[in-house]
This record gives sequence, structure tokens and C-alpha cells, in this order.
Amino acid sequence: MGKRSSFKRRPQDDYPTIDGRAVHALLPFIRDVHFYAEPCAGKGRLIRHLEAFGKYAAFSGDIADGFNALEWDGQSDQPFDAIITNPPWSRPILHPMIDRFQRIAPTWLLFDADWAHTKQAAPFLPHCSDIVSVGRLKWIENSPYTGKDNCAWYRFDAKHVAGPRFHGQRVEEAA
Repeated sequence: MGKRSSFKRRPQDDYPTIDGRAVHALLPFIRDVHFYAEPCAGKGRLIRHLEAFGKYAAFSGDIADGFNALEWDGQSDQPFDAIITNPPWSRPILHPMIDRFQRIAPTWLLFDADWAHTKQAAPFLPHCSDIVSVGRLKWIENSPYTGKDNCAWYRFDAKHVAGPRFHGQRVEEAA
């Protein structure tokens, strides 16, 4: 899934959020989010993880079902507090999604942590309020391996202009 992988990529960057550690890292930052939109839902793995913690998808869609997130205007039958999704990491798709989603609602996106350290991130970082480190995640069901890239949650909001605050991985308290 990362830049050092030699295997053929899945169509539409279909790498489900099977690793619950991604959601655990995000939970302290979405305490006030009760309903959210998931515009890159895939088969709903992220939705199921979040539901286990009382966070519900007011809206979901996916390219595999004919929904184009890059054309979505934020319409939903039910109001939502944020957008939370594991988007495609392909930059020609990811960057327009950042631009579009942050104008609809505060947006949490899960993708590679290295992105924040690249020139291509510069135009987006002023509107990024938080970067939450997750580390390496497992993307392939039943694989013994994690991905080769560290991941992070990025929060974007068009109203925010002060740049990001970095939140490192939380160390589990010893019992």
C-alpha cells in the first residue's frame, strides 16, 4: 500500500480499515462527534469500528457503489458533526478530497504520516489543525504483516488557518 511496496495496488485504493488501533488513536479527538459522514466507506469496516464506540455514520458512500466523493456537496438526510474516512492515498485523488471535504465539515482523514513532511503538503497544512500519529497498520485481512508506512489521522477545517498540532502515539498505561 505504501511507496516501498512492489505488489500491484488494489483498484480505487481499496484497503479497508481492519486495524482497530486506527480508531483507538482517534477517539480522544472526536469525543463531541456523534454523527459523521463517511464518503469513502468501502465495505464499512471503519463504520463498524466507530459504531462500537457510539459514533454513527449519518451518511456513507463509496466509489464501488457509484458514489463519487469528489462530486459530493455534503448533502445528507441526517446532519453530521464531521467527516471521518480512510481515503485513497493517491495524491491526484487525495488532494482534491482534502480541499472539498474541509469546506463541508471538519474532516478527519487517515493516510500516510510522511505526507506532512513533503512539499506537496504545504498548501494544505495551514488548514490542518491536528495530526494524530497512529503508526503502522495492518491493511490486508489475515496477513501477518503491517504496512510499510506509518499512518496518521489529519484533521482539516477550512476555517482553521494556524497549521497543525502534532499528537504522538499514546502509550498504554501499565496495569
